[in-house]
Amino acid sequence: MTRAFDHDLLRRFATRAVHAGQAPDPLAGAVMTPIYQTSTYIQDGLGRNKGYEYARTRNPTREALERNVAALEGGRHVVCGENVYGGTHRQMTHIWARLGLTFTFVDGGELAEVKAAITPATKMVYAETPTNPMMRLCDLAATGEIARKAKALFVVDNTFATPCFQRPLELGADIVLHSTTKYLNGHSDMVGGMLVTSRDDLAERIGFLQNSSGAVPGPFDCWLALRGTKTLALRMRQHDVSGRRIAEWLAKHPRVERVYYPGLPSHPQHELARRQMAGFGGMLSVELGDVGRARRLVERTKIFVLAESLGGVESLVGHPASMTHASVPAELKRKMGLTDSLVRLSVGIEDVEDLIADLDQALGDD
Repeated sequence: MTRAFDHDLLRRFATRAVHAGQAPDPLAGAVMTPIYQTSTYIQDGLGRNKGYEYARTRNPTREALERNVAALEGGRHVVCGENVYGGTHRQMTHIWARLGLTFTFVDGGELAEVKAAITPATKMVYAETPTNPMMRLCDLAATGEIARKAKALFVVDNTFATPCFQRPLELGADIVLHSTTKYLNGHSDMVGGMLVTSRDDLAERIGFLQNSSGAVPGPFDCWLALRGTKTLALRMRQHDVSGRRIAEWLAKHPRVERVYYPGLPSHPQHELARRQMAGFGGMLSVELGDVGRARRLVERTKIFVLAESLGGVESLVGHPASMTHASVPAELKRKMGLTDSLVRLSVGIEDVEDLIADLDQALGDD
């Protein structure tokens, strides 16, 4: 006999991360959700089935991941989309603009700028918090109120903070977006994206678009992400502890001009971070004031690997100006403060003393 898990007990985040949305496999009692590697399902008769007809519409592995992350974000519905990536600006300006959409880019941390950008034609307010790579914050509650008054959707990219440290739906967001490639998966071995909403009307509309367009991830990618969420609470705890320690160490280093990390009291929005975040995470950026010094740092590290992406168990170092944000116009990069001497760190879960020693030797003699 298979014993069903009592989901009424899933009250705290770490427990939900491991168990929410899942039940032992009814066939063999497998504890881990099976990979349903199928495109179609046998029908009992005309109009009679077990709820599954075609994998574009429903897949049990994908549904387990959807239910799990929805529970973590405090949402009721979730839709996954394949290959959602960090080039948001590029998508908006080079793809969606050709479809007749217009975009205004403002500092999301300045509420006055957000209000001033609203027009009668505004349909969506889109925020990333903390931002990549400048680690600026958006006041979610206040921005959500601006969007509501404008009758616009409020969409928040929660990739950096994850639901472990921040839950935008509870602060007024209509939709939460994740690159599942990053912290949710946490092992740098799949690519995907996800939308979460608590509104029935949005869930129905997005679900229709998903089913019609077929933009769904495969069951193996879903299984990899679901494996990742089981350790999300543990990993984020270590990312946060090490991120804080490294940020504090870098802030005192003579070759570092500035550290961008919301967990530092010197961050201009530190108090906002304390209000709307339960932790500060493992992402930070460093201004070195010299392009040559930035190049030497990213090329000298031994544990921090020079690579795209972020949020894995391994530590990564990147040069945003020439890598993740190479396509952003120079004037916008200047306005953001994104210089050629800025370096971004994704702090992994290795021993923090080894990570500090690695940065110390890489920041050595010029």
